[in-house]
Amino acid sequence: MAKQIKVYSTLTCPICRRTKKFLEENRVPFQDFNVGVDAVARDDMIRKSGQMGVPVIDIDGEIIVGFDEPKLREKLGLNRG
Repeated sequence: MAKQIKVYSTLTCPICRRTKKFLEENRVPFQDFNVGVDAVARDDMIRKSGQMGVPVIDIDGEIIVGFDEPKLREKLGLNRG
């Protein structure tokens, strides 16, 4: 069963863009929520992570704050190289 992945981001965040590019390059489907304009998504992100900073990645309920490539690879089952 595919993992459910949500990325909470803003349009102006370069780390958010890098996170989404990483997921796209690895053909990992995800839902993107722009918390700069979506107050419901922003509140959901804060409730889940306790953070106001972006990106926040939710992988089947496990939260990763920021772009942490090793942790993303581990949680998504992606091997290096």
